[in-house]
Amino acid sequence: MTKIAIITGASSGIGKQAALTFQQAGYTVIGGARNIEHDSELKNSGIVTHPLDVTDHASNQAFIQYVLTNYHRIDVLVNAAGYGSFGALEEVPLSEARNQLEVNLLGIVDLIQLTIPTMRQQKAGKIINISSLAGQSYSALAGWYYISKHALETMSDVLRLELKPFGIDVVIVEPGITATNWAQVTNQHLLQVTPENSPYRQLAEKQAQMITQATQTAQEVAAVILKAAQAQRPKIRYQVKFLDKLAMNLVHFVGYRLQDWSANRMLR
Repeated sequence: MTKIAIITGASSGIGKQAALTFQQAGYTVIGGARNIEHDSELKNSGIVTHPLDVTDHASNQAFIQYVLTNYHRIDVLVNAAGYGSFGALEEVPLSEARNQLEVNLLGIVDLIQLTIPTMRQQKAGKIINISSLAGQSYSALAGWYYISKHALETMSDVLRLELKPFGIDVVIVEPGITATNWAQVTNQHLLQVTPENSPYRQLAEKQAQMITQATQTAQEVAAVILKAAQAQRPKIRYQVKFLDKLAMNLVHFVGYRLQDWSANRMLR
């Protein structure tokens, strides 16, 4: 039986590459994103597309109902929708902070809540949440992004315990800086909220340079997501590169002063 995979954020970046990778691996893929219905590359690859705004509960309901009406099951949910809102905590408007949490956390929880009953009835399913190395670390001028990813990972840990009795796996994937349009969008947000006369402007310009230095490709990240989906007993967390794995293991053993030093050194 062909497995059904839902992938959000499928119009660009990691989400789009994950949709293509899962389709090539034999899954029936339903990709969701805003304005995705005009994506000819996905459609020509055999991927089903459906509009989805994860911050809109009605949109999430319509999306899941579409999948269940047409395919009757959900084997994998990949939550890849998200963006990076960078800037000093002093300067980022709270309206933007709320939007960051709506996209990177609360919209994901909404979709998960709508998906769980089906997976529980099936007694099987995988929920794969795309976090970031930011989910276990921190850095200046990226506060709300890091906060959203830390919250996403804590939510995933709690959810994993709650869903284990029902045969549902919850997995976290933590990419590093990936060669997509993510950095361009993030830099736009960063420099918009950090005016020329801001005391943080010089630091913001260094941050903008750093986040364009990709260490992995979307194809490499998508391969890890597929590996997690196909694993009989998936890991709790996946990183893409060996150095990323090493860094995430070390972060739990070094003191906060050393973490502060490391985070400051990257921007100076």
